[in-house]
Amino acid sequence: MSGERLAAAVGVSDTAFDFDRKYRYLVPTDSHSRALPGVRVIVPFGKGNRKRMGVILFTEVIPAEKAAEYKLISAFADTEPVIKGEQLSLLFLLKDYTLCTYYEAFKTLIPPGLSVNFTRRYRVAQPKPDDVISLTAQKLYSEIIAAKSVAEQQRRIEAAFDTEDSDAARELADKGYIESYEDFRRRVKDETVKMVRLTEGYLSSPEAYNVTPKQRLAMEMLQREGTAAIREIEYVCGVTASVVRNMEENGVAELYEYEVIHTPDVHETVSPDEITLNEDQQRAFDGISSMISAGKADAALLYGVTGSGKTLVFAKLIKYTIDIGRNVLMLVPEISLTPQTVNRFTALFGDTVSVMHSGLPLSVRLNEYKRIKAGGSRIVIGTRSAVFAPLDNIGLIIVDEEGERTYKSESSPRYNAKDIAGQRCITHKGVLLLASATPSIETYYMTQKGRCRLFKLPHRYSESGMPAVDIIDMCGTGRIFSERLVCEVNENLARGEQSILLLNRRGYNTYMVCSDCKEPLVCPNCSVPVTYHKANNRIMCHYCGFSEEMTGVCPKCGSARLRRTGMGTQKLEEELREFFPDARILRMDADTTYSRYAYDKRFMEFGEGKYDIMVGTQMIAKGLDFPNVTLVGVLNADKSLFSGDFRSYERTFSLITQVVGRSGRGDKCGRALIQTLVPDHYVINLAAMQNYEAFYEQEAAMRKALLYPPFCDICVIGFSSPIEKNAMNGSRVFAALIKESHGKTDKCIPLKMLGPSKCEIERINGKYRYRIILKCRNNSDFREFISDVRKKAAAMRELSGVSVYIDINGDIGA
Repeated sequence: MSGERLAAAVGVSDTAFDFDRKYRYLVPTDSHSRALPGVRVIVPFGKGNRKRMGVILFTEVIPAEKAAEYKLISAFADTEPVIKGEQLSLLFLLKDYTLCTYYEAFKTLIPPGLSVNFTRRYRVAQPKPDDVISLTAQKLYSEIIAAKSVAEQQRRIEAAFDTEDSDAARELADKGYIESYEDFRRRVKDETVKMVRLTEGYLSSPEAYNVTPKQRLAMEMLQREGTAAIREIEYVCGVTASVVRNMEENGVAELYEYEVIHTPDVHETVSPDEITLNEDQQRAFDGISSMISAGKADAALLYGVTGSGKTLVFAKLIKYTIDIGRNVLMLVPEISLTPQTVNRFTALFGDTVSVMHSGLPLSVRLNEYKRIKAGGSRIVIGTRSAVFAPLDNIGLIIVDEEGERTYKSESSPRYNAKDIAGQRCITHKGVLLLASATPSIETYYMTQKGRCRLFKLPHRYSESGMPAVDIIDMCGTGRIFSERLVCEVNENLARGEQSILLLNRRGYNTYMVCSDCKEPLVCPNCSVPVTYHKANNRIMCHYCGFSEEMTGVCPKCGSARLRRTGMGTQKLEEELREFFPDARILRMDADTTYSRYAYDKRFMEFGEGKYDIMVGTQMIAKGLDFPNVTLVGVLNADKSLFSGDFRSYERTFSLITQVVGRSGRGDKCGRALIQTLVPDHYVINLAAMQNYEAFYEQEAAMRKALLYPPFCDICVIGFSSPIEKNAMNGSRVFAALIKESHGKTDKCIPLKMLGPSKCEIERINGKYRYRIILKCRNNSDFREFISDVRKKAAAMRELSGVSVYIDINGDIGA
């Protein structure tokens, strides 16, 4: 490139959104082959040229005379791209759709185990002959080079910089006696094994080497097998590791490291051909499989009542997709659903299944990522982040329980996995299959408008039919359990059948009030009551994690007369043990499932009949299949109806419908009891009847009248500061800037602004919170508009010290 230089556009880490852009850096002339998009680099950043990690977004050729305008890339962290192709496209998509930074998008695409840290280290260099240094520096240099090893030299140099010898150390660095370099450390190292193979020299002239009889045994094995691990040679040939080392010293063999990528153990196998579909399932399979075979990007909703056998349709569709040479990605909303789902599909499809979710150890997640990238997996199952799995040739993406809020990330980048899945289907010309017994209003609306094909499973797969559901009025009773629920649980215990009780609140008491000053015990960091946990006798905040021992004294007036009210799953478990002393009770909530394999182990034990009653939060409500469960009880069913979010009715309907559907999934009839203080509420009644279509009609009509999704998009702009006045003023200035900018734009950007106002929970983790809600149309013009407003606001002093986030299609609740 005579008269030209190579430059790289780099997304730099730890940059604020307002300063995030494609920063150009000059590529060293000896590193052109390494400067590829997706490679991480170290670059000098800002006025102080502090070293930052970055990722190359693309490269370009610039005139040589412009080279002086660019800083030089300091070092390369990777020998090959970490992401490329489709993943690079997803990086730009995340940047555009979620208004995050380039490096935030990059980190979202890779597993945590691939993260790299770097530290500046020093080593002895070769000084120029004419370099003259002081006596103090000469003495230090002599001490350094006298060290017995390179590692010891390095320790002495680094120690010198931290002691009174620092001036001498800097002199040595300035004069070239020692040099600095960047040392890169992966968060999780590759798992490797030492392998042995014969050298080219020996293979071409074996007669030139003298070998011992033991070495001859190892060499014959290597000639036969080509390569083997040291441990394998020791075992098969009956020799020690020293024999292999001597072979290496003599030039007969060479050692190298081989990266180990594990495949999962498969304990039982079932053929997908053994699955029999009923008429409704077969109709859905035929329609969706024809969409897959068409080889075009498309979308469908599989809407089926609880227990209708959607998983069986998934299995047949996965087999069909694999058989035509394409791959499958399946998303589930909760880690708790992953074990059952994975067990089903590994039994059907063996070690071609990979699993990705945040509950796995970093090393396991990294291994699965590499196995997928290397083409060792045909099917990937996981939670939200699995949507970025480096799977190629995708013919089908299944999003199970598609209406769940867990598919939406609550931290930057604030993406929705369903949107990413749709984009990947466009890229691969595959089919996006959304599935649920309670689809989101937005998804069902798309089917009504013809943007998404609808397939229905209106009946249960088993012959037992839907459970019989009764609504119990708890108003004025003051009781935890109705007499009817106690009676039904006792009958189940007598028959050896299992029961599930749902209470969507963990802890023991949900809040405590002082009987003297009438003040509740509130978290010191948040404007929410603390929850009492009897198991460890502590009061805890479920928002910021605050925790302290329960003293039994009011922090405001010193009174010891504290009254505990409200009920969480811990108290419910205790009450159950009093009502049913002989019952074996399993509690499933965030407090009992913190260990890595808790979900798998506990659900398996419940399925094996080791427990009679399962009590838990929403994690037990969806996707689980236990044939011996014939009774479901819903306690405080109306708790989530009035949460202040326009989706509260939808979520309550979904939660009740889904947990009721856990009953009667085998060959026995199921029953469900819904305990509530508002027995006449239409959401409770429609959920009891499992009547989604009627609920959709009511909910869609209300949202249309009030202009909420799917009839518009929602953009939430949040402001937080330790000083309430700053958060309030910042939100007001931002709102004024939106109005001003909207009035000046020549583009048609529909916009309706609500607020600014306090968030429902006004203080979390020591920060006061305000927000603006925009009803808008989420398109490129709107995203460009709101991004420009944010950049303008960053320069205003009223926003100094105020954290701002933008969440498109986010929640407007707490």
